[in-house]
Parts: sequence; C-alpha cells; structure tokens
Amino acid sequence: MAPTSKEAQRAQLHKTIWQVANDLRGSVDGWDFKTYILGMLFYRFISENLSNYINKGEHETGNTGFDFAKLSDSDGEFARADIVHEKGFFILPSELFENVRARAAQDENLNETLETVFRNIEASAVGSASEGDLKGLFDDLNVNSTKLGNTVAKRNEKLVKLLAEIGRLPLGDFADNSIDLFGDAYEFLMQMYASSAGKSGGEYYTPQEVSELLAFITTRGKKRINKVYDPAAGSGSLLLKFAKVLGKENVGGFYGQEINLTTYNLARINMFLHDVNYEKFDIALGDTLTEPAHWDDEPFEAIVSNPPYSIKWEGDANPLLINDPRFAPAGVLAPKSKADLAFTMHMLHWLATDGTAAIVEFPGVLYRGGAERKIRKYLIDNNYVEAVIQLPSDLFFGTTIGTCIIVLKKSKHTDDVIFVDASAEFVRTGNKNKLSQANLDNILNALDERAPQDHFAQIVKNSAIAENDYNIAVSSYVEQEDTREVIDITELNARIEQIVARQSELRTSIDAIVADLEGGTK
Repeated sequence: MAPTSKEAQRAQLHKTIWQVANDLRGSVDGWDFKTYILGMLFYRFISENLSNYINKGEHETGNTGFDFAKLSDSDGEFARADIVHEKGFFILPSELFENVRARAAQDENLNETLETVFRNIEASAVGSASEGDLKGLFDDLNVNSTKLGNTVAKRNEKLVKLLAEIGRLPLGDFADNSIDLFGDAYEFLMQMYASSAGKSGGEYYTPQEVSELLAFITTRGKKRINKVYDPAAGSGSLLLKFAKVLGKENVGGFYGQEINLTTYNLARINMFLHDVNYEKFDIALGDTLTEPAHWDDEPFEAIVSNPPYSIKWEGDANPLLINDPRFAPAGVLAPKSKADLAFTMHMLHWLATDGTAAIVEFPGVLYRGGAERKIRKYLIDNNYVEAVIQLPSDLFFGTTIGTCIIVLKKSKHTDDVIFVDASAEFVRTGNKNKLSQANLDNILNALDERAPQDHFAQIVKNSAIAENDYNIAVSSYVEQEDTREVIDITELNARIEQIVARQSELRTSIDAIVADLEGGTK
C-alpha cells in the first residue's frame, strides 16, 4: 500500500531532521546538543505562532496586506498587551526567528543578540498570569557555551548554521498542516536522542506507543477528561498523548511535576510546541514525593506515569512521611532504596473517585516481600487494583527488562483483578521492540472484555491473590503456552529400536568386509 501524504510528510520531516541534527552537532555530544536543536525549534515555533495569530486577526478585519514581521518594533508594540494576555508572551518584530535568521550571517554579535531576544521573551511575561510558565525556558540554550566553540566567532558560526538549518525544516504553516509538524518534530528528536543516548536519555522518555496505551487505558468510555496528571512528567509526552487520543479541546488541563531542571524546561517547551496554551498546563519543578506541587489541583480524573525505577528516597528516615496522607493509609513506607510504590501511593491518593491511573512499574514491585508486600496488601484488600499488564521486553530506551503496567481505580464494580500477559505482543523494529496498533488493540480489547483467554488473560479474585501472599506478578496467574514439540514416546522408542537394529546390521557387514580384506592380505 502506498504511503499517505500524511505519512510521506512525516517521513520527509524525520529524514530532514536527522540530517540537520547530525550536520549541526559536529563535536558536541548528541544528548547535550539536543537542547540547542529543541530550543531553536521552540524559538521558531513561538515566533511563527505569534505572527500568524496577529496576522490572522488583522486579515479578518480587512487588512489583508498586514504582516507583523515587517513592522518596526515601535509599530509592533500596539499588540503587546493583548498578545501577552492571549498567548502569554510577546516578541518584537525585529526579534522574531525569521528576522534574526535573515540577519544572522552579518551579525558579529549574534550570541549577544540571541541572549537579548531570549531574555526579552521571558521578560514579556513578567507580572502576567503566564510568568511562571515562561520563566527560565531558555536557560539551557546557552549561546555562550564552549560546547559550541572555543571562541565567540566559532560559536556564532555554529549559531548561524543552527538558525539556518532549523529555519529550513519543512514545517510550513502549522495551521494548514495535516499533522502537528512542530510537535511531531519535537517527539522525533526526543526519541532520536533517547535512542542514541541510552539510559541518560531514555530515563525520561517513554516510547510513543506506550504513552498511547496508557492514555487509552485511562480514557476508556470517556470523550473528555477534566484534568490529567503525571507526577514524574519527564518531557511531557505522556500528558500530551491525551490531546492526541481525545483532542486538545477535550482535555481540561495538563498537570505534572519534574525534578530535573533541564527536563522540566523540555516539558514546558513541549506543551508550547503542541500549541497547548499557558493557561491549560501547569508543570512544576521539584521532588513529587517530598514536595508535591499540586495539592490545590488534585484529585485528577486521569493519572499516567512512568516514574523512575527503584530510585532512593527519604522513606522512614523522614519521620513526617509516615503521617503524610498519601502514604499513611498503607501503614508502611516504600523502602528507602526503592521508591516505586511511594509514587504509586501518591498517585492513588490524588486519583479522583471516578478516575483511572495507569503506571509503568518494574517487575520487582509485583512480588518482592517486606514493606512492598504490605503496600500491595493494602491495594488488594481495598480493591484498588483493576489490572496488571506484563509488557514485552526491550521496549524502553536504557533497559531491556520487560516492564509492567498497574491500573488503579477507586470505584471498581468487581472484587478481582485482570492479569494480561502481553509479553509476546510486539514487532521488532530496528534494535528495539515496539507495540503495533494490532498489539495495542489486543491489550485494550482484553481489558474491555474482561474475560479469561488461554495463555493471555486471567481474572483472579482478590481473595485468591491474598492466598498467594499478595503476589501480583502476571506469570503467577497466566499460564504461558507450551510451544515445545509434542513427542510420541512409543513411536520414538520404535524408531530407536530400528536404528539400533540397523546399526547392528551395519556393524556385521563392516566386520565381514574387514575379515575379507584381512584374508586377502595373507
């Protein structure tokens, strides 16, 4: 089947991005250089987004020849107040991406020009409702870094090329594109860098198809979600899948928290690049477990997360945490060396009564003893676990281990858990496994039908899980198919007898031949 124009458009974009990223990087480490590629992509996006928005408004009033980019800065000021209110930021005409790019090759002070532009964009939001969403967004785009070159001239040379190459990406007029090209470019870059960087990049990038699976699980039967939340937001890709699955207009708000400053900035940039306006998202910086930022916003109707695996946290070394309303109900804290179920308890507490949480977990949390068993006991005895899904191995960047998904609900209609063994649901693409659309459909259909399927899905009563020491590993309940060849022992023995008899005949014949030869030599 020939690719659609949409697929061809995406393929061409990815090919060009790959070439640009490799051409520009030079001696700069790929994962370090991502901030420059993504930062400039963001700068181009907000410039074009703002210009198109202003131009559209003027054109609709009959001023069809109007072009904001061609105004003087003093003439462009007329739009500042309204645009900051609507978009959350403002850019002077001379500081738009296209104008800075056009002058770049002749600007001996390009690094200073860009630094001023970025500072002015952030300053435009000061005192407005969007100030927190813009603050520090360009901090990682250090135009004076020695990573770009040892001298100002070398750095500017790299910046000129960076502006030129990002400017030539075939992103067109985003309002007329059949796909979200800026957002798609961002996602491809994140995946590209995560793939090449291994764990350092993969630890906060969840493959798109896994993100989609989590979004589909938490939106089953719903056409709108009031608020979606991720306590370990990473680059924000999990949150943004809800915009794809339901439509941006059907998601009331995107909320998340991220502990890593660079990743926190990437998540906010990602929101803007997907044209999610500042008033519709709230991404916070900080440690979710000890300094949660959204007490005033919970509960959340949908919660999705791929929290860091088995990281250390304060645990019982902090006497205040056992009385924290998020952790206290289980009567025990997650181990200091394994915070996985601390994230799980946090999400459960902030989950709305009619909501669903889907959490990627490492397998150990399903069966380990000690405090983790006590937390599982609390989850099972209170009927919060809706499903446990075993995913295939080698899906994620940075690890080949087969992870799992725990689905939590506060308002269940049954007192059982569905266990789904999706370990064989994958296609091999390049050097990683991937969930195809058919694989996703098989998993989601099993959750919807909630019926036993040989070697794939099993429904287990909470009481039976309790009898099994609160072990919720999928392999404990779903019997794997025995693919070994069935052997007929009777037939095998008969064949062996034939072989032995034939060996005896051959040995007798060989002995006779040897005897004849020996007789002939005498």
